[in-house]
Amino acid sequence: MISVLDGQPGGSGKKKSAEKVFSLLVTVRDCQPSIWRRLLVRESMWLSQLHDALQVALDWYDYQTHCFTIDDMRLGNPVRVEGQAIDDDRDATLVDLDLGARGAFLYEYFFGEGWRVDIKVEKTLASEKSVTYPACIAGERAGPPEDCGGVEAYHDMLACIKEPHTDIGREWIEWLGPDYDSERCDLAKINEALKSLRK
Repeated sequence: MISVLDGQPGGSGKKKSAEKVFSLLVTVRDCQPSIWRRLLVRESMWLSQLHDALQVALDWYDYQTHCFTIDDMRLGNPVRVEGQAIDDDRDATLVDLDLGARGAFLYEYFFGEGWRVDIKVEKTLASEKSVTYPACIAGERAGPPEDCGGVEAYHDMLACIKEPHTDIGREWIEWLGPDYDSERCDLAKINEALKSLRK
């Protein structure tokens, strides 16, 4: 059988396969109740852009150092931390890292406070023209506020804001602002902010 593309300029007779998309389950470690997001990202995405997407999805502001640990590789801000070199995450795409075969990896943000985010590669999909990537398609709860003091301080904060009549409760509520709701994951807001990362 002869393809209609045979003999055409640039036609090889083979249909170009659609770019793959990873469905990533992103979970902030040790937070109770659980804080998670489901992100759809193109395989051609730079790892540094995934960092940007995670910052948006968790409502962080990229003030701190970050690092991805993928098997024995550490990529992020190119620095030396605790005697280990961290390579530049601007030099690798997700497909370069063969994420589809790896299954899971770790993202750390702000080494002092110790936010650790587990990322699970749930499945690999074909990209769809009707979807703009990256996209956050599901999630629960607001991300831990930037500079709130780490996991233990975050849990203390949650307890304090349940007692707004106390001095410390009022202080936290004033610091967080009137619109803060720890139970709300605003997907529309996240996806609006992700537009700046889309190409």
